[in-house]
Amino acid sequence: LKTRDNDYIWVLTKGKAIRDNKGSIIKMAGSHTNITDKKLAEEKINHLAYFDSVTDLANRTLFEQRLGKCITNANASRDIFGLIYLDLDNFKTVNDTLGHAFGDFLLKNVADLLKKHVSRKDTVARLSGDEFAIVMPKLNTLEKINMMAEKIKDEFQNPFILGEQEVYVTVSMGISIYPTDGEDQQSLLKNADTAMYCAKEKGKNSYEFYLHEMNIKVMEKLKLQTDLRRAIKNNEFVVYYQPQVCMETSEIVGFEALVRWIHPVYGLVSPLKFIPEAEEMGLITDIGEFVLRTACRQSKQWQELGYPPKCMAVNLSARQFQQKNLFKVVEDVLAETQLDTEYLELEITESICLNDLNFTIGLLKKFNDMGVTIALDDFGTGYSSLNYLKKLPIQSLKIDKSFVDNITSDEKELAIARAITSLAHTMHLSIVAEGVETEEQFSVLKELNCDKAQGYLFSRPLPAEEIERLLVLVN
Repeated sequence: LKTRDNDYIWVLTKGKAIRDNKGSIIKMAGSHTNITDKKLAEEKINHLAYFDSVTDLANRTLFEQRLGKCITNANASRDIFGLIYLDLDNFKTVNDTLGHAFGDFLLKNVADLLKKHVSRKDTVARLSGDEFAIVMPKLNTLEKINMMAEKIKDEFQNPFILGEQEVYVTVSMGISIYPTDGEDQQSLLKNADTAMYCAKEKGKNSYEFYLHEMNIKVMEKLKLQTDLRRAIKNNEFVVYYQPQVCMETSEIVGFEALVRWIHPVYGLVSPLKFIPEAEEMGLITDIGEFVLRTACRQSKQWQELGYPPKCMAVNLSARQFQQKNLFKVVEDVLAETQLDTEYLELEITESICLNDLNFTIGLLKKFNDMGVTIALDDFGTGYSSLNYLKKLPIQSLKIDKSFVDNITSDEKELAIARAITSLAHTMHLSIVAEGVETEEQFSVLKELNCDKAQGYLFSRPLPAEEIERLLVLVN
């Protein structure tokens, strides 16, 4: 009913007709009850059941209902339709850095952006966290959904303004098409999600249409993850050692400890294949601690066997460096193996500085105070900030193999290597060249006054027993 104030209210009417002796209705008797509050509460509950509370987009329940209706309609009319699965690439960083309130504000902005590009026939939904989906019914051509993905991708090139903060967030998208990529909800969602994951694997900030081959890659990834967990449990990892030689005397002056995986079926698995996966899964901390303990124990054992003491270099991953107890782990390993601190060098990469430079400096100083030296690995391949060189308490700099490969044929690479060497020596840092494979490379690096080198020219990474045979030959 419309009230005098021009508002509308819901009314529950109960009544019955009063008839005369001829059966004609002469009046109505009953009651009217204002149930507006009850109806509004029902509407609110209904809205909460089908719409996301943060973005006011359709939630997963409503999305799946509409997706099911699209399948029914498309099956009857023999139409095709498309599903876009979206995931924000850097959302966790925003949440962790600026807080959940800013995260929610970003999600609302993303929802508004998506709604701006969809038609009334389309459904856009927030499925969970930072995952969204769009269903586009009755596609006449795939170009339509391709254009939609392009428009969304372009929108994310602009910053989101969160209060006084400018935040750049990119998006990865996967696209599946009914009925070629699935004839039911589960298949369409799974395949769109698989395509989205492949877009992330290729560098994020892009979109991919689903291909059958993608499922094979995903299954391979899942198997690799399962095998990695089993490998840790079954002690399938071993440590190999690559000699580092003095450029002036060609004498072995140290070793770099490198992890290897001996798979029970496939044999030796390349670290390039399993290290990134172990990083992503968070297993790298367990593997890293195993390498540290094994390398320190081996170094001490060689000393006890009478071989001249050599420095042992052990890599620390960015995830390891985030461990709150990293210093104690290193301290305990050195105490357990009784290796003198002067014979341990920890190799870090520039990426560890990205989260908290002050924390990094403080921790490295503690290692220095203990007597452990620090090497900056892969210099020149990352951010290569001179600010890091100035502030980090490091003693050694490693020239990456990518520069050494072309140092004899590319004048630019040579110039970079010369500049790095000169800069490092000016800052009283020693220089180690990685990936030295030819006498010509060795000669050029020697002219540049590199201090140490490692690579196949001297030796491949070898298991401990083969290193011992090598030590016998050179001593």
